Amino acid sequence: MTLPGFVMLLCILGAQATVDLRNAAAMAAGLCNTKPTDVVFIIDSSRSVRPSEFEQVKVFLAKVIDGLNVGADATRVGVVNYASRVKNEISLKSHKTKAALVKAVSKIEPLSTGTMTGLAIQFAMNVAFSEAEGARKSPDISKVAIIVTDGRPQDNIRDIAVRAREAGIEIFAIGVGRVEMTTLRQMASDPLDDHVDYVESYSLIEKLTKKFQEAFCAVVSDLCATGDHDCEHICISTPGSFKCACREGHTLAGDGRTCSACSNAATDVVFLIDGSKSVRPENFELVKKWINLIIDKLDVSETNTHVGLVQYSSSVKQEFPLGRYNNKKALKEAVKKMGYMERGTMTGQALNFLVDNSFTPNQGARPGVAKIGIVFTDGRSQDYIGDAARKAKESGFEMFAVGVGNAVEDELKEIASNPVADHYFYTADFKTMNQIAKNLQINDCQPEDPCECNSLVKFQKKVEEALQALTKKLDAVTKRIAALENKIV
Repeated sequence: MTLPGFVMLLCILGAQATVDLRNAAAMAAGLCNTKPTDVVFIIDSSRSVRPSEFEQVKVFLAKVIDGLNVGADATRVGVVNYASRVKNEISLKSHKTKAALVKAVSKIEPLSTGTMTGLAIQFAMNVAFSEAEGARKSPDISKVAIIVTDGRPQDNIRDIAVRAREAGIEIFAIGVGRVEMTTLRQMASDPLDDHVDYVESYSLIEKLTKKFQEAFCAVVSDLCATGDHDCEHICISTPGSFKCACREGHTLAGDGRTCSACSNAATDVVFLIDGSKSVRPENFELVKKWINLIIDKLDVSETNTHVGLVQYSSSVKQEFPLGRYNNKKALKEAVKKMGYMERGTMTGQALNFLVDNSFTPNQGARPGVAKIGIVFTDGRSQDYIGDAARKAKESGFEMFAVGVGNAVEDELKEIASNPVADHYFYTADFKTMNQIAKNLQINDCQPEDPCECNSLVKFQKKVEEALQALTKKLDAVTKRIAALENKIV
């Protein structure tokens, strides 16, 4: 080996040793959190496995489970028992605590017939890792199968194992005693050195416990296990960093940290802005600031609110479609760059464009997502708006109408959804538009008062209330003492 090659090898070994030491130190200090994972144990209980040996397998399972961060939002565990037939002993959705899981494992009985390992892998792929049994669809949630077997399978495993791995299941194969190493290698994921293990007897299987605890361990160079993060619900470790997720029924907000329970968190919003000559350039700048004030209130992100912008006068111009910008900074910059069209006021034509184009999938609209149109105008339309306004609302779009100056209130009310009083706004002066931005509520799910969300502030409030109550009681006692003293005198 050349000197540079030898030096490189030392560097690689040194880096690996550092990682191993960090893993060991983290686990010893109790700072190691397991990554959110769906884990299914597939255990051979064929007649070659004696009852006492099967008990040792269950002890192994219990010890691996003890090293996991078990929970509905963390690691979920399932167990498939097989011989000539397959039995789903524990579903991924069954138990959310270690104690319940270990108790359920202790009750598993051997089936004591043949060895249909291929059938067991097929069952795990089709059933155990299904959503119906509690598996999660998120790409951030790994799917891991740990197979323990001591014999030659009586069916085909190669093709089934390939399909399971292609389906995204990481397979670890543990062989005991008389098992064939070829069989283990056919089942396991790459690299085989990391995914194939062999022990001479079931009495030695416990020595693999540490390996699997470390395999699932998220080392605390990330910020999740130290608690040095600001995720509201779930922190997911990534190399050198972290990302946040939300519990079921909640949606991650655009800030990437907080979670919303809004059912309508995913929304497509399109602004339809009058750029006719009556608006005037200086007022058009105020309109752009008004749009950005509303954007500040929205939960703009890849998964939640998408925003599109259309300007109209005598013609209609799409400034940008839904979904082009998925963060507030880029979105507001695009609004600022919008040029002023001038010319006429063809509001009916613009509404037709909104219905026929803006909210279609090829323009970025998402199926099954709430659609909201915000129409701004400063004058009477030069074409008929009735049919287009009705069509927009019949299409299921929630329509807001905002008028300034010479806008006709009857037209605004015709555009607005029911209840009309909540969906149309008018002001005589462009300079007072900011108040409309404050009053216009895009959805029913308003952000909580940050003070109310802060547990420290809540605690301080309770302390203050308790002190006030105590002060009142002390005042009352003082007055009674003074009254008694006066009587004695």
